[in-house]
Amino acid sequence: MLNRILVAIDESSSSEEAFGMALAMAKGMGSHLILVHVLDLLPNGTLKHPFGSFDNGSMVVDESAQDNYDQHWDKLTTHYDKLLKQKQAEAAEAGVTAIYVQPHGHPGPAICAAASTHRADLIVVGNRDRSNQQELILGSVSNYLVHHAPCSVTVIHPTAYSEPANREQYSEFASVGMA
Repeated sequence: MLNRILVAIDESSSSEEAFGMALAMAKGMGSHLILVHVLDLLPNGTLKHPFGSFDNGSMVVDESAQDNYDQHWDKLTTHYDKLLKQKQAEAAEAGVTAIYVQPHGHPGPAICAAASTHRADLIVVGNRDRSNQQELILGSVSNYLVHHAPCSVTVIHPTAYSEPANREQYSEFASVGMA
């Protein structure tokens, strides 16, 4: 029995499909959802922590650079907090209990840690279908999870369904596939 289903949330279409699948499964089985968005400390091409200079063995960070970083970090945190609350409300509207967490760190290890902490029975994650070269350079969260997660992992590919997340389609899967 799947009592707790963790779903990784971001703004990609594959994440939306993963959420739809997880929601339908949770509704069909009476499971709880754990919504997770990881605030990546060094996301590719986005906000970087300001570096300072070393003075007599201690690091000095420019105050304005630190303030700018803190403001951007707060905006990022608030933005994804709002997204997680929206998904939590969608789950509640469907009759599914959901909690959310927003840990800091690298996505793969942070999702595994959240799955372990919250005793998830299944992780549902979207896959962005990057090229092999991109995956070698950037890595793949879904690949990391498949190899390191403390529970089963379902990877949703963006091309798996011809239409965007359709909860009725997923509900049919959940009720037929789990019977």
